[in-house]
Amino acid sequence: MRIIQNDFDKKIAEELLPLRNYALSLTHDLDDTKDLVQDTILKAYRYKSKFQEGTNLRGWLYTILKNSFINNYRRDMKRNTFLDSTVNSYFIDLPSHKIDNDAETKFIRKDLKDAIDQLSLDLRLTFKLNTEGYKYHEIAEEMQIPIGTVKTRIFVARRILRERLKEYAEVYGLQIA
Repeated sequence: MRIIQNDFDKKIAEELLPLRNYALSLTHDLDDTKDLVQDTILKAYRYKSKFQEGTNLRGWLYTILKNSFINNYRRDMKRNTFLDSTVNSYFIDLPSHKIDNDAETKFIRKDLKDAIDQLSLDLRLTFKLNTEGYKYHEIAEEMQIPIGTVKTRIFVARRILRERLKEYAEVYGLQIA
């Protein structure tokens, strides 16, 4: 059963805000976000016939967006001139205890964001994909690099972040491996 045009248009429109938010989390630049979302929507319409009714439209669109972002990243790497505006929001596993002070939480998040922003683009992108739940082999495929390089980048990124954020471990009594 083929999806009719109006339904497809409506479903795409419903996904614009989540797509924009996801793109912004990757680019951290409004102009790049608009370009990335526009490119994603154009590709969605171009390859609409490949979308199967009953499958996850949001997942399909996110995959298109992520692949477009990675392809743009690769293209920029080949040119060796790129803007350093990759993802600025990451999550690191913290112990189950909650930090009660909202102001303190803001400082911690800012320090975490700053520490991640200081990573090289290669480390940041690999680290982000890993924190989003992608497996090593999936990251290697997407970035077209050996799996060993993925493991090394994640290891190095974690080591750098651990060093940059060690004061929080001391303050909150966390174990640093």
